[in-house]
Amino acid sequence: MANAGPALESLVDQTISIITNDGRNIIGVLKGFDQATNIILDESHERVYSTKEGVQQLVLGLYIIRGDNISVVGELDEELDANLDLSKLRAHPLKPVIH
Repeated sequence: MANAGPALESLVDQTISIITNDGRNIIGVLKGFDQATNIILDESHERVYSTKEGVQQLVLGLYIIRGDNISVVGELDEELDANLDLSKLRAHPLKPVIH
């Protein structure tokens, strides 16, 4: 994530979705970041996907993610997200990213 500063700056105080290298999906409000793309999220939770049951949401609260463990950062459309019925959503868990 070379020089992600300008892109991340516009997302401060917005809800974002992060996919980590180990396949986790963490949602939260971006509160800050540094030059190494270490990210601070508030009001965060992890979404755990399964093919057998709905999406589990594990509350994390204030959470820091190391920049070298981040694969993707995306802005979350809160209105669209609010309309999803996560209890009915089935999906395979994400596989780890291999570099």
